[in-house]
Amino acid sequence: MGISIWQLLIVLAIVLLLFGTKRLRNMGTDVGGAIKNFKTAVKKEESDEGESASDKSKES
Repeated sequence: MGISIWQLLIVLAIVLLLFGTKRLRNMGTDVGGAIKNFKTAVKKEESDEGESASDKSKES
């Protein structure tokens, strides 16, 4: 008993009626920006950890 394509289309139609396309577009933009900021922070943290590890090896 899975979800059929028709059930997904009905749910999508209800969501569009409730929120509207403009609000959904804005929410998508906000989520995309949040994901981009998260990836940037993770990369920065990884590079900071790499620099601190190389600094410690230079001190020895």
